[in-house]
Amino acid sequence: MQSNMPQASPRTLQVAAYAFQAFSHGLASGDWSSFLDQLSDDFTFWFPAGPFKGLNHGRERAKEFFKLVSALFPEGLTLTVQQTTSNLNTVVFEVRSQGGMLGHTYENQAAIAFEVRDDKICAYREYLGVVFQLGQ
Repeated sequence: MQSNMPQASPRTLQVAAYAFQAFSHGLASGDWSSFLDQLSDDFTFWFPAGPFKGLNHGRERAKEFFKLVSALFPEGLTLTVQQTTSNLNTVVFEVRSQGGMLGHTYENQAAIAFEVRDDKICAYREYLGVVFQLGQ
């Protein structure tokens, strides 16, 4: 079945891929500066759980969120892209992540969506299914 949905331009894909690299670096290292530099002034993000559950607005709120992420995963997370899909303005990365969460084994399957406008990331949404084992 062929879709009539508009496809992302090569530039949109490039901007999203660059942002995803910076996002991955932030998860691995705790250094989010490169990712935060790529956010639009009216940036929003949606997260499915925890103190940032729901829709959040602004770079400052994003800084708070990623500071918490780094505190939860002090040894960092490694992302492996399983698949990428896109439409006109949004690029979705289906990923697996592995690492440790506060001393426990952590594995995650997630979809991370970046919405691109004017060569900036104007929105981030994450959808996840978490599997972790306590006591390891």
